[in-house]
Amino acid sequence: MKTKFVICLIFAVITLGARAVPTTWTFETSAPESAGPHAAEIGAGYASGYHAGNAVYSHPTGNGSAASFSSTAWSVGDYYQFTLSSAGYQDIRVSWDQASSNTGPRDFGFFWSTDEVNYLQFGGNYQVYANASPNPVWSKTTPNPLYTYSLDLGYLTALNDATTISFRLIMMSTVSANGGTVGPAGTDRVDNFKVEMTRIPSSAVPDTGSTAWLLALPLLGLGLVRRRRPCGA
Repeated sequence: MKTKFVICLIFAVITLGARAVPTTWTFETSAPESAGPHAAEIGAGYASGYHAGNAVYSHPTGNGSAASFSSTAWSVGDYYQFTLSSAGYQDIRVSWDQASSNTGPRDFGFFWSTDEVNYLQFGGNYQVYANASPNPVWSKTTPNPLYTYSLDLGYLTALNDATTISFRLIMMSTVSANGGTVGPAGTDRVDNFKVEMTRIPSSAVPDTGSTAWLLALPLLGLGLVRRRRPCGA
């Protein structure tokens, strides 16, 4: 039993090392009242906002959470930014929740960078829904998938194993979420911005110089000559 437990533990450690590792901004702890930077609630990284005008930042109800990152005074080129490291990781995937008030911006573009200077757009523009009737409004208890966006950036190999990667949600037109024109008091809010990635295989292999790993090898070998059973059987 003890040998089986050790083998299962080793298997669990190896498997855990290869799983997706998320960095997430929920804005529950940071509760933005400024452009930032705001630290990620899960993982390491920072979020920030940029407006050419004098924006008011706040943290109204999120999509299934108590807070989000919101701002006013939107003009073309303004953005939210999320920056982190992908060192040792690859296959980047991102998802987030986003909504505007009726007079907030409708059209955004998703941009990426590895130097926080040169940004490239991924795909075309996307549209943000109005967080108002007839659409369901954001609730701190019940998330609504209508406002969720996701992208698989796996083929952008430049994002793999990078010291810094950065994403921007950039306002692309003056059209508002209700089809009119963006107003100075119109807001856009973002929540639950998550970046997932998988460990690069070479960095998922345990350090063979580790004494603990060397001690585990005989036990692993012993386990291989026994009849295979599921862990916990």
